[in-house]
Amino acid sequence: MFPTSVIPEITNAARAAGHDPAAILAVAEIESGGRVFARVNGRDEPPIRFEGHYFDRRLSGRNREMARAAGLADPRAGKVANPVSQAARHALLARAEAIDAKAARESCSWGIGQVMGAHWAWLGYASVDALVAEARSGAAGQVRLMLAFIEKSGLSKALAARDWAAFAKGYNGPAYASHGYHVKLAAAYRRHAAARQPISPASSGGLARGDKGAAVATLQRQLTAAGYPVAADGDFGARTEVALDRFRQAQGLPATGRYDEPAAAAMEKVMPLGPGRVSLWSLIRRLLAFIVSMKALRHS
Repeated sequence: MFPTSVIPEITNAARAAGHDPAAILAVAEIESGGRVFARVNGRDEPPIRFEGHYFDRRLSGRNREMARAAGLADPRAGKVANPVSQAARHALLARAEAIDAKAARESCSWGIGQVMGAHWAWLGYASVDALVAEARSGAAGQVRLMLAFIEKSGLSKALAARDWAAFAKGYNGPAYASHGYHVKLAAAYRRHAAARQPISPASSGGLARGDKGAAVATLQRQLTAAGYPVAADGDFGARTEVALDRFRQAQGLPATGRYDEPAAAAMEKVMPLGPGRVSLWSLIRRLLAFIVSMKALRHS
C-alpha cells in the first residue's frame, strides 16, 4: 500500500496521461509492493531489481570476467540473486557500476513500474542516465516512466478495457498466470476503484459512530487506501472512529470522530475522485437545496 503522501502524485500523473488513476495505482502497487522509495545512504532511491544476465550480455572481455568472478553477471537468467532489502540492491548496483556504470544501470529495472534501464532509447530518453533521473525525481516521475513503457508496448488499450490477462501478458511476460499476476491486478484495481467512489451520507452532519451502510463502507475503504486500515463492514464503530481520528490528526484536523466537511476536503486531496464523480459535500448541498425547495412547495 502506498504512503498517503504519494497517492496524489500518482493519480495526477495518471490523469495527465489520460488513464484511470485506479488502474495505474493497481499496476504500480503490484509491481512495487507499494514502495516508492527506499532510504539508501541518506537519500531516497527508487526501487530496483538487478538482472545479472542483462549485465553479462552488456559486458565483454576483462569486464565480463571481473563481473562473473564477483557474482554480478551470469549468462543464465536468475542466477544472480537480488538481496531482499533495497539498500542491499543499491549496494549491489554500485559494485556493478564500478565495472561499467552504463551497463549496470541498463541492467536494472527502475521505479514503481520496474522498467528496465535498457529500454531508455526505445522509450525516448536521451540516455540511460536520463531514465534513471526520471525514476529518481519522485513518484510522478516513476509513473511517467511506467506509462511510457505501457504506451510504447501497446498496452494502453488492454489497460483501459481492464483486460487484466492481456495486460499482464504484455507487461509481465507469458508466464504471468503461473503466479496469478492478472488476478492480483484485478483485485488491486477493484480496491482502488472502490476507495474512490463518492460518499453519500444519510444526513448533512456527515458520518459518525453508530452510522451504518454503504456510505460507511466506502469511508472505511478510503481510510484503508489512505493508510489507516479498517474493515469495510459498513458499521461505524470504535475502530473506524480511531482510524478516522488518526487520519484527521495527520491532516492537521482535530480528532472529533466525525467525517465532516474538513475531513472530506482532506480526503479528496489525498485521494482525488475520478472524472465525472461528485464529492460528498456536493451531494449534501444538493440534498439541502432539495429539502428547502420541498418545504417551499408545501407552504405555497
